[in-house]
Amino acid sequence: MEHEIWFTAILNKLLGGTVASLLVKLGFPPANPAHPIPDYVAMEVLVILVMLIALAVLRRQLSMENPGKFQQIMEEVLQFIQNTAEEIIGHGAKRYVPMLGTLFMFVLLCNLLGLLPTLKTPTGNIYSTLGCALAVFVYYNFHGVREHGVVGYLKHLCGPMMWLAILMFPIEVLSNVFRMLSLSVRLYANMFAGDILEQVFTSLVPVVVPAVFGALHIFVSVLQAYIFMLLPAIYISLAVSEEH
Repeated sequence: MEHEIWFTAILNKLLGGTVASLLVKLGFPPANPAHPIPDYVAMEVLVILVMLIALAVLRRQLSMENPGKFQQIMEEVLQFIQNTAEEIIGHGAKRYVPMLGTLFMFVLLCNLLGLLPTLKTPTGNIYSTLGCALAVFVYYNFHGVREHGVVGYLKHLCGPMMWLAILMFPIEVLSNVFRMLSLSVRLYANMFAGDILEQVFTSLVPVVVPAVFGALHIFVSVLQAYIFMLLPAIYISLAVSEEH
């Protein structure tokens, strides 16, 4: 078994029995019942806990007259996300900002987690990125159905000319599935490759190279988090638009 991260070991000690029992009932018995929670899941749980704690701290410190540094930073991030959503989605974009903002912060923190000693980058695992992409897939299709209705959304997928529906509908369905796969593989490949290169070159030149690759890791992490927010915004725009 691969060496278990300390945080994963804590989760498995506290919740391993419950998780293993649940997986068995669902028909997915874990390979190691004593350690059913893998590292990438534990790292995602850690990121969620960090986000919840940060949200609680921010909520307690909110101030209109004298905002702190943390509040100012988060306000700038929120404004950036709102501007991006409005530029891409247009009218009604505010409805989707919570989801887009959560995606951005979650993926960003997951990407950066590997920079901390003894921790790993969960987005360097395909199951982690596929889970995020699946959430995006369900979300924008749900809002497409909410906006147009079930029949209307199916017509939406058929294109503007019904005589082409027999051709356009399967293409659109495959296109939607490919979006999910593309979104997950893109993030996974970038973060996995970055981690491997950083480990290899750091072992060869352990002084200057770690700083260089650390900076590169931060840049790629921010860029990939932005892309993971930008593409879902585009998908939402396509799903809820009146014209296809």
